[in-house]
Amino acid sequence: MPTSKLNRIKKQTGVWLDKDKAIIVTIYNGDVSLNTIVSHMEHFHVHGGSGTRSKGGPQDVVHDSKYLEREKHQQKKYFKKLASEIKDTDAIVLFGPAETRINFSKALAKSYKGLSIKVKDVVKTDRMTNRQVKAWVKAYFKSNRL
Repeated sequence: MPTSKLNRIKKQTGVWLDKDKAIIVTIYNGDVSLNTIVSHMEHFHVHGGSGTRSKGGPQDVVHDSKYLEREKHQQKKYFKKLASEIKDTDAIVLFGPAETRINFSKALAKSYKGLSIKVKDVVKTDRMTNRQVKAWVKAYFKSNRL
């Protein structure tokens, strides 16, 4: 008996992410798998320039544009790796404590439109252990019936 599209079991993916790593939880056919992707992004701590109290005095110039550019390239590489990890899914929820989840959602909308339409929600959450991430994703998809 052929299965209709309505009866097809969906592959659901939750991605908890911040600048350091992403924890990908996939639910498919009752099985739950967890995969961690390390971002390899550097943490830049740009220190402000120093100056004198007098107006127009000498100041140290901070070259943070090169740091920001490097960070942007590292983030793009991180997001590309994440996108390739979640490409074969039917529903995606992005969550995490920082702005990275929003930046990834925007990157998907810009560069990975096929994945972007599968994003069902972008949620702010706290830091979590792997076990908490797994439980959160299971509860999310169970309550939202996607």
